[in-house]
Amino acid sequence: MALIRTDTHSIIIHIPYTMSGHSHWATHKHQKSINDAKRGIIFTKYGRLITIAAREGGNGNPDMNFKLRIAIDQAKSVNMPKENIDRAIKVGTGESKDGVQIEEILYEGYGPGQTALIIETVTDNRNRTVSEIKSILTKGNGKFVTAGAVSFMFRRVGLVTFLLEKYSAETLENETLESGADDFFVEENIFVVVTAVDKLQSVEEYFRKKDFLCESAELGYIPLQTATPTEENMVSLEKLLEALDEHQDVQRIWNNLP
Repeated sequence: MALIRTDTHSIIIHIPYTMSGHSHWATHKHQKSINDAKRGIIFTKYGRLITIAAREGGNGNPDMNFKLRIAIDQAKSVNMPKENIDRAIKVGTGESKDGVQIEEILYEGYGPGQTALIIETVTDNRNRTVSEIKSILTKGNGKFVTAGAVSFMFRRVGLVTFLLEKYSAETLENETLESGADDFFVEENIFVVVTAVDKLQSVEEYFRKKDFLCESAELGYIPLQTATPTEENMVSLEKLLEALDEHQDVQRIWNNLP
């Protein structure tokens, strides 16, 4: 299998509370420095992901539930307390009843400059979330669209990331060739391995068994078509992305910037 470096697929991906202008990969490792006002909301976000992973996996054992293990690793990366993690797991397995039904919902939209947006949310109130997401998009000079209106511009993939300050790019490239992954690219100091959706777990476990510990492993999107907003539109887009980031139900925002 031949892999091609996809530097042309460099993507700016905003996750909860990234700073304006920074990429998903560059800011993930800085989440530990977030202020206390936002920390509680972030813990709620990760707690919901853990609950869903425990529920969907059918058990609360991260050794037997890949999605749960990844969600716990991400929660630990922002110093989420163990008791919060344990509580979220128990809600997912049904050991703890809180009366709240949590679900994952995907929304699509356009930002300034016709930038395509895929907005991943986890919510306990579908009606509230869709209303508020629509409002944020409208106020930010964006547009809410129906399912499928922009998602065709993206490819659904698995993404496994490594810090280049821990491992050399050459070593990671060689291991990627053997891992069963499809591709890779480098963004700033982050090495991103791209996999087929159904190979995310096997690729992550391949690296783990060789003592390469990833920073994140998740399903995500890579743009097939890109948009190039004007400088003025970029300023408005950054503000819109920040507003979406700050919403308690928003987990990930994927865009098609070049």
